[in-house]
Amino acid sequence: MATAPLSPEQLVHLYRFPSKATEKRTLRVISINVNGLRAAHKKGLFEWLETSDADVVCMQETRITHEQWTDKFKPEGWHAHLFAAERAGYAGTAIYSRVPFRAVDGLGFEIADSQGRFTCGEFDFGLDKPVFIASLYLPSGSSGDEAQARKDEFLEKYKAILKNWRDEDKSIIVCGDYNIVHKRIDIKNWSGNQKASGCLPHERAWLDHIYDELGYVDTFRAVRADANLYSWWSNRGQARNKNVGWRIDYHACSPDWKARAVGAWVYRDSWFSDHAPVAVDYELE
Repeated sequence: MATAPLSPEQLVHLYRFPSKATEKRTLRVISINVNGLRAAHKKGLFEWLETSDADVVCMQETRITHEQWTDKFKPEGWHAHLFAAERAGYAGTAIYSRVPFRAVDGLGFEIADSQGRFTCGEFDFGLDKPVFIASLYLPSGSSGDEAQARKDEFLEKYKAILKNWRDEDKSIIVCGDYNIVHKRIDIKNWSGNQKASGCLPHERAWLDHIYDELGYVDTFRAVRADANLYSWWSNRGQARNKNVGWRIDYHACSPDWKARAVGAWVYRDSWFSDHAPVAVDYELE
């Protein structure tokens, strides 16, 4: 049965972050493609983070070099790590955290590591094993056949790594811009985008494999089955105002995180890029 669209009043509720619950120890993880960290900084990203109750923030498309990553991008009270692309002004990922972590960069293949598309933090939250929280920026294939071929190559190599992590029973949350919608509910214009990169049948089948066969969990959808909840909007045609969006930003988690996911939101009160921050709360007790 199709899910009924939400009313404007319901959307306002779902797009606003509540204060984090205090009855149990809760981990709030936020993912955001910042579309340039310097630009997002000017739009108030770090001021907003101070009010977000975030514990860990995974950023994608930072587009900043280590030389440019000065103290103004490292606010007090945050542990931060940047994995910059070799090419200035391009791609890149970062993790900001209220708690210390050990950073591990890269996936071990060129298209990922030369472009800074994956960085991972190892955390000790007092659980029975270490927890890994990663920031992932999958390539876009929208610029043409060559770009799509590079994206498909990335997906194949990364799929094998995801399987290895499941074989190792690794406890992991991979946040990021996957540049793929999964189901009809995840895109406003389903029919009109069947031949568009990001909505191609084989890309969506890749997500099916990750979730249905490898056992990863889309924890946002595990909590929020509502229609009209998207995370990216084109800059064309008033797409944001009309909420003609795509949900391409995910928390893809090992199965031990499914029962821990207790809240999920997309933040739209302020705009820092063409993507909205996506948050999931996880109980640690």
